[in-house]
Parts: sequence; C-alpha cells; structure tokens
Amino acid sequence: MIESFLIGVIATSSLLAGLFFLKFWRETRDGFFLAFAASFTIEGLSRIAALFVSGPKEGNVWYYLVRLLAFLLILFAILRKNYGKSG
Repeated sequence: MIESFLIGVIATSSLLAGLFFLKFWRETRDGFFLAFAASFTIEGLSRIAALFVSGPKEGNVWYYLVRLLAFLLILFAILRKNYGKSG
C-alpha cells in the first residue's frame, strides 16, 4: 500500500513538473522546455499506468522503454540546445 502511495507521489510530481515546463515553453516558445514538458508528462503517465497493472511493476521491459524515451527526449533537447542552429 505504501508503494502505491509513493508511486502516486512520484506521478503527481512528474506531471506537475511537466506543467511548469509547459508554462515556460508558452512564455519563451523554446523547444527545450517543450521537450522537458513532454518527458516529465510521459514519466508521470507511465507511473500512473504502473498503478493499474497487477504483477511485477519494475521488472517489465516496457516500463524501461518508456523511461528511455523520456530520457532520450531530454538528451536530444540538451544536444539540440548546445549544438543546434547558431544565431
């Protein structure tokens, strides 16, 4: 039961972080913030999905692939920001 509560806290925190980055994107229209918003939203939704699936939660390869997608979004946003178009 405590595990479900903590997963809910992580999911809520991730979705809230996604909303903050979405707010920053709306102010600046910088794709960097949009990628971070998408990444945190994906992470939050995957945690919510983990609450409704019975069985082992962390050992399933699909959870790792979704997290990999979220982290790759962040990585590509950083690389694009640093090595993208100049000027």
